[in-house]
Amino acid sequence: MSRVTDVDTVAPDDLKQPPKVLPSVEDNVSFHQRINQILGHTKSPFSSFLVNPKVFTFEEKDDHEEILLVLRPHWFTNLSWILITIFMLFAPLTLTFVPLLTTFAPNYRFVAIVFWYLITFIFAFEKFLSWYFNVYIVTDKRVVDIDFDNLIVKKFSEADIHKIQDVTSRVIGLFPTLFNYGLVLIQTAAEIPEITFENVPNPEKIIKVLQELREENEQHASSDRTL
Repeated sequence: MSRVTDVDTVAPDDLKQPPKVLPSVEDNVSFHQRINQILGHTKSPFSSFLVNPKVFTFEEKDDHEEILLVLRPHWFTNLSWILITIFMLFAPLTLTFVPLLTTFAPNYRFVAIVFWYLITFIFAFEKFLSWYFNVYIVTDKRVVDIDFDNLIVKKFSEADIHKIQDVTSRVIGLFPTLFNYGLVLIQTAAEIPEITFENVPNPEKIIKVLQELREENEQHASSDRTL
């Protein structure tokens, strides 16, 4: 019997699949360059607008997650409690103008002054820690809102970048306009429908960065669907 020699010997599994298109190193570098061009650079750990922090982290951070921006309320929002602290520091100097207090024994007056300064220190220290640790974080994967109530109760809110639906900002008032700080409202499709960054500096830069992150996330998602 003669053998058939012109049969198709290529099995379906042997067909070459199109190569997967992975994000190139150049694309990743250009993305970070765009982010850096928008945000600029900051060095002080006490900044209200901390870019690419090297020493800052948070407990819920993933191993491969990169922190792009850490935000605190603008420094001008601290002015009220700073002025109150200054007033409290100089308040004991006015005791000589209160005749009734001069009748107390010197030891009692000394204890009262020490107690007053202790209260002043606790007041200022609590206000500073509240400002320092209540932060808003933007990473390459999500936005995070961390709040401490009296440094005892911690509230953690987050939303993945791909769940952000809309981002708006509001700068209302004389001082917010002069010092360029305001509110950034992030509408999400997550369990928490909105995350609010309050009194943060450079709201327009924050919106641009979030838009870049959303576009980058959409490009990765579309490339994954075509594979």
